[in-house]
Amino acid sequence: MTGGTYTLVLQRSREAVVEVGALGEHRFPSGWYAYTGSALGTGGFSRVDRHRAVATGENDTRHWHVDYLLGEAATRVVTVVTTAADVECAVARRIDEALGAGGQFDGFGCSDCGCRSHLAFDGDEETVLTAVRQSHDAVGETT
Repeated sequence: MTGGTYTLVLQRSREAVVEVGALGEHRFPSGWYAYTGSALGTGGFSRVDRHRAVATGENDTRHWHVDYLLGEAATRVVTVVTTAADVECAVARRIDEALGAGGQFDGFGCSDCGCRSHLAFDGDEETVLTAVRQSHDAVGETT
């Protein structure tokens, strides 16, 4: 497998209201975010490189909900955690359980599945990093 599931750990330096395509406007406070997606096509994890290009302004195209958040100057990709398996929803659910977002991001990144959200938030960097790593480790052990 050349791809699998990834979680972008993002930092927002300031609060802003962002238009997120068909989801409409959402308020994103400053803090730490975990966005989980899949990269299962022929390009595999090159999707992560594309997300980084959007975050740095090298790519203006918005395909996915996260692209709208990444396209904001106040958002940066801090790290990426990957699992070479198709476990996107299992990872997203575990992170959501650990961090949650109080329903603030319902529907974000999950228009093709039954999850509440694939974006979670917390104000603390270590809390987010721990939740992401533990979630990937937990589902990685079962695949």
